[in-house]
Amino acid sequence: MHDKKIRKQLISIYRALFRAYGSQHWWPGETPFEILVGAVLTQNTSWTNVEKAIANLKQERVLTFPRMLNAAPGKLALLIRPSGYFNIKTKRLRNLLLFIRTNYADSLVRMFSTDPARLRQQLLEVNGIGQETADSILLYVGEKPFFVVDAYTKRIFSRLGLIADNADYRTVQRFFMNNLAKNVNFYNEYHALIVRIGKDHCKKVKPLCGDCPIHAKCRKHVTDSET
Repeated sequence: MHDKKIRKQLISIYRALFRAYGSQHWWPGETPFEILVGAVLTQNTSWTNVEKAIANLKQERVLTFPRMLNAAPGKLALLIRPSGYFNIKTKRLRNLLLFIRTNYADSLVRMFSTDPARLRQQLLEVNGIGQETADSILLYVGEKPFFVVDAYTKRIFSRLGLIADNADYRTVQRFFMNNLAKNVNFYNEYHALIVRIGKDHCKKVKPLCGDCPIHAKCRKHVTDSET
């Protein structure tokens, strides 16, 4: 349900973050296929590690749909080793590419021309593709308005007192999508800014609240100040 007060809070938070950090130019990638691969490789690792894996794939000329799918799994695993969990991610990449081949004849254009809700469900049925990865593919590759939720999102907005500490993925996603205009560029920028403040300030164990651009809005900051 749309709530004008919540919408105003979410916009206010976005504006404060944008004033502090500016545009994040996210997601980095030269082609839709590169972004697709990056969405899988970034699972449980830092983007710095993903960049190393992507560089390896480019150097060996494997960063195309047919070449990656035809590459020996052992070779692919070696190339993406910097991203961690490389054997698992090799299987996940191959599962995703085989899904696209089987259902959309190797065409990302054809894949993203299908109904977005139906495509999301299909992606979730691919072994190794969870909600965050599926929504990253839909938003950043397909330019479909699905708000991406990650650990930073849950941590920051629970500390702000806007979502429950134990809220699940879909609950958090609906919270944003029900209260913000469905706009691809806006969703992109908002999520990138959330990641930025999560890395810079809202750390898991010891948040750095001092010069956080939204510290005045934060329930945790207020609580800590009173103790």
